[in-house]
Amino acid sequence: MTFVPADRTPEFSAILSQDDAERPAPGPKRGRPPRLRVVWVGRRRVPGIEAGARIRVEGMLARGEDMPTIFNPRYEILSRQENE
Repeated sequence: MTFVPADRTPEFSAILSQDDAERPAPGPKRGRPPRLRVVWVGRRRVPGIEAGARIRVEGMLARGEDMPTIFNPRYEILSRQENE
């Protein structure tokens, strides 16, 4: 998760990666799981979104410089780390 300084436009972003249990069995391409950046513009915090939370997101995928990005996604919190 990234927190933006108070003097900048509010933005809250997080990097998501696929859960090991949901990933297909290893194939010819091994390495880091796929990652996705989600960004909520105009917000400094999103209640329930914290490190270790399992969420489902939906929205328009944009090509980021380093990874795919969804801005202002719809989301559903599936579970939090302390509940597992």
